[in-house]
Amino acid sequence: MGYAHEYADAVLYRGRVPMEPADFVPDWPDGPRRGKFYPGVESYALPDGDDLPDAPAWAGLLPRSAHPSPGGFTLPLLSAMLKDSYGLTGRRLGIQANSDLSGLPFYTHANWSRGTAGGGGLYPVGVYWASGPSGPLTPGIHYYDVQRHAVQRLSTGDVTARVREALGPDAPAEALETDQYLILGVKYWQTAFKYNSFGYHVVCTDVGTLAQTWRIWAAAHGLRTAPVLWFDEPRLNGLLGTVGEEEGVFAVVPLRWDGDGDGTVPRTAVGDQAVADGPDPAVRHRDVERSRTVIEFPTVLSMHAATVAGAADRPAPGALAPAAARPVPAGGTRVPLPAPDFPEVPVRRVLRGRRSSFGRFDAADPVTPGQLSSVLAACAATSFGGEADPDGTLRQVRLYAFVNHVQDIAPGAYVYDPDAGDLALVVPGPQGAFLQENYFLANYNLEQAGVVLVPTVRTKAVLDAVGDRGYRLAVGTAGAVAQTFYLAASALSLGAGVALGFDNVSFVERLGLEGTAEAPLLIMPLGNERPGPADFRHEIA
Repeated sequence: MGYAHEYADAVLYRGRVPMEPADFVPDWPDGPRRGKFYPGVESYALPDGDDLPDAPAWAGLLPRSAHPSPGGFTLPLLSAMLKDSYGLTGRRLGIQANSDLSGLPFYTHANWSRGTAGGGGLYPVGVYWASGPSGPLTPGIHYYDVQRHAVQRLSTGDVTARVREALGPDAPAEALETDQYLILGVKYWQTAFKYNSFGYHVVCTDVGTLAQTWRIWAAAHGLRTAPVLWFDEPRLNGLLGTVGEEEGVFAVVPLRWDGDGDGTVPRTAVGDQAVADGPDPAVRHRDVERSRTVIEFPTVLSMHAATVAGAADRPAPGALAPAAARPVPAGGTRVPLPAPDFPEVPVRRVLRGRRSSFGRFDAADPVTPGQLSSVLAACAATSFGGEADPDGTLRQVRLYAFVNHVQDIAPGAYVYDPDAGDLALVVPGPQGAFLQENYFLANYNLEQAGVVLVPTVRTKAVLDAVGDRGYRLAVGTAGAVAQTFYLAASALSLGAGVALGFDNVSFVERLGLEGTAEAPLLIMPLGNERPGPADFRHEIA
């Protein structure tokens, strides 16, 4: 039993036993940037991709109905995916109930919108593009500058053969047959300055939300993205010129590049001959930290060490089977739901429309069973994937629905049965008081939401199956579900929110999950919003 088991317990019980340091208070004026700053680095503007044809969001939200085309990424496609997922697309100026409202009109406190959700709005994931000779740019390592929608060339020269070596010979074939990779680095301080020891958990969800945005966006365009989670992480840190204890490398996403033939690059063409002669090159440019004081939290360092140990020991396909979500037993009180159905809405519009409702729910306008069915089906179909589940067919998430105001469905706590497409009653009666009593903040009146969804993952079973590095997978899966939830709500013109600040143990007790290893990791309210909210035109993309 590794350190990640202890950390999983600390996260589960943090509503009752605060995580150390319990007396920590963020120094907001000395906070870090929401992105990295490389002064003096060449920058290349990327196209917006506005001329791309509309792609329906439903193809990514219900992935089993999508069929990837034989083509691959191009510069306009990759650029549009980066912009729609992590680029800045607008300024948040709507009147809502979050605690940052008073500062939003001031530019120094501006809150910028992105297509992908981020824990606490902090966005600690750095996107690096390792490009080889088949791509449109001079080979090298490029950093995606979210503020300018541009790439900054951090190093020149093809290092993709070394990336493949770091991935290992047993990596998925698609990772070894290309010379284009997106590498996801996580700067711990960017989240830990607010969440301290809990920050490691939060960044795992952030990687899951971004990877899922890419999966949905790519599927809508007939493409495929699949993160690789096991590799020689210290070697990739060396290539990026980053220190692992400060910035972990959480995932590598191979890109099938468009070109002659089938869109892949033959192994002989990408240089599978020996490349290890001499030391690896490394990025020399360094991120300039804004914070004058950077604090290292022992718990974050311990989790980093635990998840890096054995990072290249890739689990076999099927290794996650013992950690699958429990099937819903037959019988009991059942509520049938209509078949899921999403409108023909472009994926870009869905991403631009994603936001957190923050106190704007309206109980007078209930959610329909069809809307609930569509959101549940999309969330249930979500998979973070990875090498242990390469086809994404293993269900790792169980979904519970705390129904407040849904047409023709009595209030109560239900479990969703994705095979039958219905709800099974767990706890009858109104749940609004329970939900509000066990939520830590004041920015949502959860009783006003039509329904509150609670995804559970058998976190410790994942750790038992694939080791401590599986913590990134388990919590990243919850992040992927959260992003699917947001985009499904946006496609249906519903309000949505995702929260981490609640008493997890109370939900374990309420739903009778003791002894199942199921951990409630998020609460996700869904509902219609009050009409005519105060807002400003805020689009910048």
